[in-house]
Amino acid sequence: MSNAVMGLRLKQQLTLTPRLQQSVKLLQLSALECVQELHQAIAQNPFLEEATENAETRSEAEDGSSEDTSRSDLDFSGNGSSSSGGDDTPDWTEWTASPATLHDSLHEQLLLLGLSERDYALANLVVDALDEDGFLRQPLEEIQAFAPGAEPGEIETALRIVQTLEPSGIAARNLGECLALQLHGLDQGTPGRDVALDLVQNALSLMAARDNTRLVETLGCSEDELRVAMELIRSLDPRPGSKVGTFEPRAIVPDVVVRKEKKRWVVSINAAIYPRIRVNQQYADYFRQARDGETALLAQHLQEARWLVRNLEQRFLTIQRVAEAVVARQRNFFEYGDLAMRPLTLREIADELGLHESTVSRATSHKYMATPRGVVAFKRFFSRQLATTSGGSCSATAIRALLREFIAAEDRRNPLSDVQLTELLADRGVKVARRTVTKYRRSMLLPAVDFRRA
Repeated sequence: MSNAVMGLRLKQQLTLTPRLQQSVKLLQLSALECVQELHQAIAQNPFLEEATENAETRSEAEDGSSEDTSRSDLDFSGNGSSSSGGDDTPDWTEWTASPATLHDSLHEQLLLLGLSERDYALANLVVDALDEDGFLRQPLEEIQAFAPGAEPGEIETALRIVQTLEPSGIAARNLGECLALQLHGLDQGTPGRDVALDLVQNALSLMAARDNTRLVETLGCSEDELRVAMELIRSLDPRPGSKVGTFEPRAIVPDVVVRKEKKRWVVSINAAIYPRIRVNQQYADYFRQARDGETALLAQHLQEARWLVRNLEQRFLTIQRVAEAVVARQRNFFEYGDLAMRPLTLREIADELGLHESTVSRATSHKYMATPRGVVAFKRFFSRQLATTSGGSCSATAIRALLREFIAAEDRRNPLSDVQLTELLADRGVKVARRTVTKYRRSMLLPAVDFRRA
C-alpha cells in the first residue's frame, strides 16, 4: 500500500505578464489591425473613451479646467502627418500592398533562427535554389559549387534547417520527401500517420497505380488502416510553396511618415488614423468612491484600460525609434533611390537601440513608411548582403534596381537574356548566379527574354 507524501519543490519559470502580452500583441499588429483593436477595446471597456475635439473641449483646455482628464489622453497629433492639413494631404488608404514571395518569406524566417553567419549563408543558398512550388530540384553538389570550402555535410545540414521552415514540406527533393516532411510535423497520435509515412517513403508508386492489394502486402497493414492512411495523405499539400505569395488586394496605411526638412530626414508617427483614446476620468473617480465590494470586474477593466493607453504609447515609441534608426542607416536610399540601398539586418538595429531582435522584427512586420519615393514596407530596408569583386558589398535591392535599369535600356528586338544580365552585373563588380538573376527578375514581375522581344 502506497502512502501519499507531501513535499516542496522550487522551480524557475519565465512567464509573460498580461500587460507584456498586450504590449507584444499591439506591437506586431499592422496599422489597420491596431485601429480595429482600439475600436473594439473602446466598445468593450467602460473606462475607455475616444477623445473628440470640439469648441467646448478647446475652451476648457484654454481655461485649464480639463487638466486632470488630459493626463490620460494619448495624442500624437503633434507628430503625425495630420499636422500639415490642407486638401493636398495624401489619402494613405489609396495604396495597396505588394505580394510577398516564397523566397522572401523563407529569408525572413531564417533571420529569426539565430544561425551562425556560415549556416545562414548556406541556408540562403538552399532557399535561392527552390522553385516556385518549394521543391529543391537542383542537386546539392551544384549548390556546393557556389560555396567554396563547404563540406557536403554542411550543405545537407543547411537543407535540414530550411526544411524546418514554414510551410511544412518545403525544400523537399521529391514528392515522397515532401509528404513525409508534412507527416513528421503531425502529432504522433494522428490516426494513420505511421502507415502513411511508410507508404510515401517506400510505396508511393503503388498508390499512384491504385494497387491496393500490393500496398496491403507491402505495408503489412489492414485495408481499413490503408484507407485511413491514404485519406491522410490526400489531405496534404503536394505543392507547399505554391500558396505562399498569393495576393488579395487590400488597403495599407503607413505607420510613419518621412519627410525632408532643412536637409534633415524627419520621421513622425502617422497618428491621423488612430483614435485618440483616454481613460474616462469621471468613471474612474466614481469607481474609487464605490464601497459596495462588487468591484473586482470593474477593477480589472480599469487596469486594462490604463495598460492599453501605456502600451499604445510604447508601440508608437518603439516604431518611431526603429524607423529613425532605419532612415539614418538608409539615408542614401532616400537621397538617390534603390541603387543606393545598403545591406541591413535586424540585429544591427537591435544592437543600436538596445532591443531584442524579435522586438525589432515585430516592429517592422506589416509596417509601412510613407516617403517621397512612395510607400515602402519596413522589411524592404532589410536587404541581404552580396559581395562585390572589389571586396565591398551591395544589397539585393540595389541589384534589382540594376536589373530594372538594364532591361529598361535594352534593345527590344534583341532583349537581354538572364545570362547576359548576369554578365552585365559582373561588369559592374557584382557577382551573382544566373538563377539569382532569374529569381530577382521574376520577383519584379518582369517577363522572360522571349516575351520581351518586340
